Amino acid sequence: MKPLELVRWLVKLVVAKLSRTSVRNDGAMPSPVELEVSAPFAGVVVAIGHTPGASVQAGAVLVVLEAMKMEHEVLAEHDGVVQRVEVATGDAIEAGELLVVLSADDHSADGACKEGVRADAEYGGAREEGARVDPEFADARKGGACSDPESRGAREGEVGSDLEFGGARKGGVYVDGEFETAHSSEPRADAESDTVRADLAAVRARHELGLDAARPEAVERRRERGRRTARENLVDLVDEGSYVEYGPLLFAAQERRRPKQELIEKTPADGLVAGVAEVDGNPCVAMSYDYTVLAGTQGMRGHLKKDRLFEIAERRRLPVVLFAEGGGGRPGDVDFPIVAGLDCRAFHLFGRLSGLVPLVGIASGYCFAGNAALLGCCDVVIATEDSSIGMGGPAMIEGGGLGVYEPGEVGPIDVQHANGVVDLRVADDQAAVAAAKRYLSYFHGPVQQFTVSDQYVPGQSEPESEPGHSALDQRLLREIVPEQRKRAYEVRKVLHGLCDEGSVLELREGFGAGMVTALARVEGKPLGIVANDPAHLGGAIDADAADKAARFLQLCDAFGLPVLFLCDTPGFMVGPDAERTATVRHFSRLFVMGANLEIPFGTIVLRKGYGLGAQAMAGGSFKAPLFTVGWPTSEFGGMGLEGAVRLGMRRELDAIEDPEERERTFQATVAAAYEHGEGLNMAAYGEIDDVIDPADSRRWIATLFDPPPVDWRTREGKRRPNIDAW
Repeated sequence: MKPLELVRWLVKLVVAKLSRTSVRNDGAMPSPVELEVSAPFAGVVVAIGHTPGASVQAGAVLVVLEAMKMEHEVLAEHDGVVQRVEVATGDAIEAGELLVVLSADDHSADGACKEGVRADAEYGGAREEGARVDPEFADARKGGACSDPESRGAREGEVGSDLEFGGARKGGVYVDGEFETAHSSEPRADAESDTVRADLAAVRARHELGLDAARPEAVERRRERGRRTARENLVDLVDEGSYVEYGPLLFAAQERRRPKQELIEKTPADGLVAGVAEVDGNPCVAMSYDYTVLAGTQGMRGHLKKDRLFEIAERRRLPVVLFAEGGGGRPGDVDFPIVAGLDCRAFHLFGRLSGLVPLVGIASGYCFAGNAALLGCCDVVIATEDSSIGMGGPAMIEGGGLGVYEPGEVGPIDVQHANGVVDLRVADDQAAVAAAKRYLSYFHGPVQQFTVSDQYVPGQSEPESEPGHSALDQRLLREIVPEQRKRAYEVRKVLHGLCDEGSVLELREGFGAGMVTALARVEGKPLGIVANDPAHLGGAIDADAADKAARFLQLCDAFGLPVLFLCDTPGFMVGPDAERTATVRHFSRLFVMGANLEIPFGTIVLRKGYGLGAQAMAGGSFKAPLFTVGWPTSEFGGMGLEGAVRLGMRRELDAIEDPEERERTFQATVAAAYEHGEGLNMAAYGEIDDVIDPADSRRWIATLFDPPPVDWRTREGKRRPNIDAW
């Protein structure tokens, strides 16, 4: 570089430096009343809040600096008037560099820049879609310059309009709609409570599109069918104000077929309302398919939402309540590049929750295909009278050449209740929600309040019997089982009599009629009860009854609920007809399950305790339970007394020619066998622990809760791998 060119370059450099420095005569040097505002860090000036002459209050935004792609507000620490702005939009400044000079005295802003200058009181103008549109400020400054010689910051040629900030900057002056506040990053103390920012208003409006109020036609169609909406069911289920919804802004993946706005309005939440809430003060995942959205079908985004909630349920150990109404997979979701879609994770993740957290499925209306598959994974299935459940809907059935059927003909409640699919049969949506809440209550631990009226305590005087006894009058237990050993009775009266008032919830009542399985409470503590029903096959255990009991034992074992067996069985059902139902395998489930129970269990023999069936009602052996006791009516034997006598005395009986004499001999032998096998004799030989007063049964049951079972919500891992779906 030539010497002359070098001198010229140095002169330009000095001039440029001086343009960034406040150059004033001695009379304009900073006085004690002037306050200098410096840059707290290096950055680029992206906006200037106030021009010379503007009055500002402490906390007002003076300059906005950008550093590392984040914009930071530099605030006034004191009230004052802007004297000079030492920077302009676009300037790169160093930490500590002077930005603005304020004057602390109260003079007016007479010397303010004529163009684009206004008092701070005027700086709160209207905003439109996040940008300031105050007409007095719209002109900004001509060329970005200010005619005031005291201001070096707004120089000609440095004007820009930056709309990426959510607002508008004109002439380098920040005019975003939020800039009217003293400190926009914090709420104003004097802000009106009904003031809503534009961004929040947009969020609210977007959410409201998915609510029932925005979809009156869809809601009306539900009303015409006597049904509630998905959101109404969830509101009824969860505690008020506790619901936290996941993915409410999703919509069906069909933008290649339909306009996005239409999908937003017509397919809110992608047809699956899902979130975390509390039910009676206990957290759970609550989710419902929305039949008003594409018939409750399973969308691709809905699958992802399920995945998300199922993983949260696993991580937080939360029960899941699933309203499963819907038509299965949705072939119309074309936005995802898939071939068959069989790699969705929902069924794997949901199945993995089995045995870890309680799973409650509710079917009201039509529930087919994938929706039914999820329903079948649940520990308990609750279904309404208008439900129809099937692994394939009418379209799939017809497509497979299997006939043409109406949806209600596929799997109506009468079929699915009798075959064991449905655990709890209820009238309608409201009753289904109530049943779900009641079911979950048994997995929330003991309750502090319960009712046991007129309970008999041994050693105390007995209260006078009065008409209209409570179901929990323990003395009544003495009369439920008739003295006549062949007379039938209602075993459910025993359950309701033994347990806390109103606490018995029977499951799978329509299936396996010879066995009663129920959740209940004693002394406020939850437990499971398995009881033979002598009103069906005399209490004999058939294949269905064995399956029903075995699965119920898995449920109780998984969640630490002690089990009480109420035994009154002549044994397993036998014969060619029985063997056609694969009884050998089905019956053996009870032995395998009983031998591997980790929960405490006990057995009370009400009347008959015969053969392998009686052993199955005691975990495989009368020594396996914590206690095996009998009521005064109890009787025992290796097999039914009559059968044992006929088999064991066949030669002797055949040798008696007189039929009447043969019958008398037979009856006398049976009576002797009964006396030998009655409860008192069994206890005398130590084969059972005691024969007790029925009114004293609760004292024995109470031993099942000491020590208290480990809470499933806090234990390490699963107690058992899963609960069998059947």
